[in-house]
Parts: sequence; C-alpha cells; structure tokens
Amino acid sequence: MTGYPVNMDIKPEVQAFFDEATNTISYIVKDPKSNACAVIDSVMDIDYAAGRITFDHADLLIRQIEAQGLTVEWIIETHVHADHLSAAPYIQEKLGGKIGVGAKITVVQDVFGKVFNEGTEFQRDGSQFDALFEDGDTYMIGNMQAFAIYTPGHTPACMVHVMGDAAFVGDTLFMPDGGSARCDFPGGSAETLYDSIMKVLALPDETRLFMCHDYGPGGREILWETTVAEERAKNIHVGQGKTKEEFVKFRTERDAQLSMPKLIIPSLQVNMRAGEVPTDKDGNPMLKVPVNGL
Repeated sequence: MTGYPVNMDIKPEVQAFFDEATNTISYIVKDPKSNACAVIDSVMDIDYAAGRITFDHADLLIRQIEAQGLTVEWIIETHVHADHLSAAPYIQEKLGGKIGVGAKITVVQDVFGKVFNEGTEFQRDGSQFDALFEDGDTYMIGNMQAFAIYTPGHTPACMVHVMGDAAFVGDTLFMPDGGSARCDFPGGSAETLYDSIMKVLALPDETRLFMCHDYGPGGREILWETTVAEERAKNIHVGQGKTKEEFVKFRTERDAQLSMPKLIIPSLQVNMRAGEVPTDKDGNPMLKVPVNGL
C-alpha cells in the first residue's frame, strides 16, 4: 500500500471541461454526500497577440456550478502551469473557495521571480495562495477527505490530488498513448518524474486517473480518464515495467526536441501569482517578455 489515506469507497462525481485552445481539461469534483465541490486546474482565456484576457472557459464552469446548486470549497492548482493561465481568482471572486497549490511554489516563485526581474515587491513565500500543500496533507470537500501527493519532476511544485477513488494527476502523467510530461523546465528532472509516477502507480489498480492535458495522439478523439491499472500496463513511457534508466534516456532525448509552450511567458507570470495578472508601477495589467531568459 501507499501509506496515503486512500478511500476507494468514496466515488466523487467528476465533470470535465476541455479547453481546445490549450488542450487543458478542467474539472468540477463533487462530494457524493453533499453539494460541496472543488475546481481543478481552471483556465483563463488569453489572446496573447492582442494582449486581451477573457473568461469564457471559467464562466462555463461557473454556470455549471450555479445551475447545480454547488458550493465551491477548493480551487486547486496541480502545479504552476506553463501552457495556460489560471482563472482561480476570478472563480473565487464569483463563488468563493480557497485556492491551493503545492508548498514548493516558493521554489518556482524564486526561480521565475529572477527570470522576470520581479523585484522585492513580488512575494516569494506562496502567500498569494490560501493553502500550500505538503506531501500527504489532507483537506475536506464537504464530507469527502482529499489528500495531496508530492510528485515533482515536471516542475518542483507538482502535486497529484486524490479525492476518493479519483486522482487528478496534473502533468505527471498523460493518457497511456501520450506517456508523460517534459522535464526540461527549470527545476525539472526526468529521474525525479519517474519516481513520482511510480508513487501514482502504487495507488489501487482501479483508481480513476484524470489528466490535465490531452493532445489526441495519432488523431484519436480527446480523452482524459484512465486507471492506474491501464497506465501500468499500457503507458508508452513507463508501462510494462520500463526501468528508470530507459525512461530517463527517452525523456531526455525527447525533451531536447521540444519547443517552448506558446503561452509559457504569460502563464508563468500569472500562475506563480495564483492567477493574478501582474501590474506596472501605475497599477495597469502588464506582462513582461524576458529576452533569452528561458
């Protein structure tokens, strides 16, 4: 067993929302015995070329939550995303709830605070978030206990959040035919990611795993749900007993061929602030572009 407080008898209701612009899947997760829910990995829309931010995707989640009479208790970020902007503060303003992220957000803030030359006014202690999770920390969504597993490797602050028989894996894993996430961002490590994936695959076989991204490899339809057993058997990067050495060799070679995510520059600036857009000295929303900084 894993040593984590797994309860497979609790089966939360999970609603998925796919954002085509960023291939991100956001979730509303409802406690089966109350109207309490959590929002996982929300998306704020951006037209980067025009410098325009909108909230169509977040409004879709908000309408669903309101229509079902749910109460938002948590707005969870599985990690500091590099490919989409979080809508956490927008949803919190509309519906309440606490914004939570892994405690190692402070490492990300320190690294990218320097990249973006943020200065002393940018707090690097995670205080922009309402809760900072350590490995094994538990929290409640209505009557349902949830817990966080520390899964670094893609980034230093990645966490998998387990709610009953459902686990929200962020970028730690993709669908079996998608494999795993890149490890070449600052603070990433293929060796560490392999160990993190093994922690996830130590959960019970029937644990439902929900992805943060899917890209439809080979032109298949977009999917986001699988199981621990299926990942262990079929994942193209770690399944069928692939060794750490095999994984690290493949992952390192693959990452060297990848270009940067299209939205990495705005995403990091916003997401390390819990979804708030930075401002200039006059209080106007403003993003920076570091030259040769990434």
